[in-house]
Amino acid sequence: MNGFSKYVLRQLFVGMIMVTAGLTCIIWLSQSLRFIEMIVNRGLSAGMFGYLTVLLLPNFIVIVLPIALFTVVVFIYSKLITDRELLIMQAAGVGQVGLAKPALILALIVMAAGYAMNMFIVPQSYTKFRNLQWDIRYNYSHILLKEGAFNQVSDGITVYIRQRTSEGQLLGVLVHDQRDKKNPFTLMASKGAMVQTDEGARVVLFNGNRQTVDKTTHKLSVLYFDRYVFDLAKTTETVGERYREPRERDLHELLNIEKFAEGMGPKEFGKFIVEGHKRLVSPLAAMAYTLVGLACLISSSFSRQTQIRQVSVAIALMVALQGSALGLDNLVARNLTLVPLLYVHGLAPIVAGFFFMVRPLRRRRPSAQPQTA
Repeated sequence: MNGFSKYVLRQLFVGMIMVTAGLTCIIWLSQSLRFIEMIVNRGLSAGMFGYLTVLLLPNFIVIVLPIALFTVVVFIYSKLITDRELLIMQAAGVGQVGLAKPALILALIVMAAGYAMNMFIVPQSYTKFRNLQWDIRYNYSHILLKEGAFNQVSDGITVYIRQRTSEGQLLGVLVHDQRDKKNPFTLMASKGAMVQTDEGARVVLFNGNRQTVDKTTHKLSVLYFDRYVFDLAKTTETVGERYREPRERDLHELLNIEKFAEGMGPKEFGKFIVEGHKRLVSPLAAMAYTLVGLACLISSSFSRQTQIRQVSVAIALMVALQGSALGLDNLVARNLTLVPLLYVHGLAPIVAGFFFMVRPLRRRRPSAQPQTA
């Protein structure tokens, strides 16, 4: 690799890291707002909140990387044109491919990273995210019970805990159940514990009493107990087996979804099969966007007058490719016979971009001068 390629590649790499970090932070902040409900209602800790959002980062990065690469390629090469550096290198005998070499090397690196994330990192991280999200919502019911506060577990159920020990023991427990408006009751116990069973979450109380008031006689009756089990599972929605989304499944499972249907109908197979083919096609976007940008910027004369037009055309083509990819995904999911269009859409910009990038420049012939007698 010559000095020019190293010089440009260094600028492209640093710029791509900065743009990727910026775009990822914007998307991460917007998506993390979804967890506000967990923080407020579920008592989610800051550490758990951070871990959940970090698990989502690979899903964002795999989308952001090709766009960040295109942005940096267009910016850096526009700057090189403005500074006349490309014109000097061309005059020194460097061809179109030599000028594009740094961007193509970085595009290959980004494409390889995209395949690694699509095949391994994204399915595993998203599976961990969904499992943890599921556990927080349905299994880890003790997160609901904040010590020193009246916790509204569900409509009609209020639980108060004075203290929770490091071993998970609950001290000073009060449970008020008024789901049955005619027969509400209150449980008080010196200690208790939250346990998980196959049927759901339960609070086991020790050394307490159950208090009820007769609506007709207004008399208080107290039942003392040594051990009492209060079933929280009945207060929450019934939960079945967790549905596994397409992003959680590996490539073999997606492309052979009929064998792993798990009760799904044939109409639902489309989105799974399309997800599998997208994992094979989507990393090609890094090379496609790069070649589109290079074809617009270095396939014509390095003129400042036409530079704005070239950049505008490159951006328009990239946006058109991105939008058509989204529309094509929905179309192919409804009609799986159109799956080859996904590969055509991924490979056509690469072939066309490379062709227009390396083709000889057409130069205008000077107009003939009128002859004088």
